[in-house]
Amino acid sequence: MQPRIERIKACLNGGRDRDEHPAVPITPDELAAEAAASVAAGAEALHLHPRDRAGAQSLHPDDVAAAVAAVRRACPGVPVGVTTGLWISDGDAGRRLATVVGWADLPPAARPDFASVNVGEEGFRDLVEALHRAGIGVEAGVWSTADARKLAAAGPFAWTRILVEIIGAAAGTAVAEADAILAELDECGVTGPRLLHGEEAACWPLVAHAGRRGLPTRIGLEDTVVGPAGEPVGGNADLVRQALAAWTARDATGRA
Repeated sequence: MQPRIERIKACLNGGRDRDEHPAVPITPDELAAEAAASVAAGAEALHLHPRDRAGAQSLHPDDVAAAVAAVRRACPGVPVGVTTGLWISDGDAGRRLATVVGWADLPPAARPDFASVNVGEEGFRDLVEALHRAGIGVEAGVWSTADARKLAAAGPFAWTRILVEIIGAAAGTAVAEADAILAELDECGVTGPRLLHGEEAACWPLVAHAGRRGLPTRIGLEDTVVGPAGEPVGGNADLVRQALAAWTARDATGRA
């Protein structure tokens, strides 16, 4: 299990393209540069979506190895994780599993420390088992209360983190949706470190809410391309700095 994140993980690129933000890192060298800047700004772990030579998201061992090794050279000692999103394999869970199994053969310097696996995707349990056999930690992506119940039923795995992820929510409902999932995890007896974050409109409200609840969060060009007031940002490091300020903006009682 990787060291616990106390405040923030940087999500460097996701599936974004340069037309969404010019600083989105695509190549291993670009990922390494954005990773180093994010760590200098305060990020404690890194999440990335490796790309192939054409710039498309990839799970192929060679592409994962190139991205992870470059980032690790730039950020020694910082945990590095990758996606396993089913969409990258065009929804084919069997093909995804066969590809990810190949990560076990990667040299340690090029093997991810952890990988995120979305609970609601087909083949979740098989993929978790394959990652554990490869010595790669697993972050379980929980998007709903139904996902929380499914995670509880999956078995007593050792989760690196449980990602409470609010996807597609409005800013005004994001906090309530997050709290409902957190409560369901408690009700179901799911244990393990938790990280709370949202995407797009839900991103900044949940950075602040994570701080109020004392939970780590994540930020980066995967989740948003603007600052908390909708202002332009230069890249991942700018987002990390602003997220840390929002996360720590609490009074003596722990409330924002």
